[in-house]
Amino acid sequence: MKRHKTVRTIFIFFLLVIQLIFLSEIFKENTHSIWIVALLTVLSILVLLTYLRGKIHHRDHAYEHILVVLWIPAGALITFYLNHFLRFGPVLSAALVGTAASFVPNLRKNSHYLQQLPAALYCGAFIGMSSSGVAPNFTFITTASIFTAGLLIVSKNLFAGVGGKLGTLAFAGVVLTSFLFFLIASYV
Repeated sequence: MKRHKTVRTIFIFFLLVIQLIFLSEIFKENTHSIWIVALLTVLSILVLLTYLRGKIHHRDHAYEHILVVLWIPAGALITFYLNHFLRFGPVLSAALVGTAASFVPNLRKNSHYLQQLPAALYCGAFIGMSSSGVAPNFTFITTASIFTAGLLIVSKNLFAGVGGKLGTLAFAGVVLTSFLFFLIASYV
């Protein structure tokens, strides 16, 4: 039980750091307007308060099943292919993958496994939406998908009822992959 609490605390801290880095980058790019600076400061304080005081986590901790999160790379690679090779654009590509994923549970309505796949596929679609400047190839997309799958495994009971969890996890996976590729490029 203590191990689960430690995993949950580390994961929450990790996401808080990712979100604060994201907000600080927005802040850095938009320091020319006092209103944007004020808004971002208020948003940063609200994010911190939500993490500290919000009732957004279950007491018990469950892990997402590995066979469910294996579909994240499928959603990411299909969306990436539609986006960059067929030139559908990121929004239409993700919409097509998300729409197709929504029909998967209808293949067998009483299958608990199939009921869980649309979320994993759609989480992958967020990764596949990345621009070629950020995600240049299938290797990057696959690596980001693996990081995101790991994050989804440990975050099953976190952020219950909070919208944007799948996109945030995909963003974190892409950030981790960008950092990893930056380190590899620096040492090669």
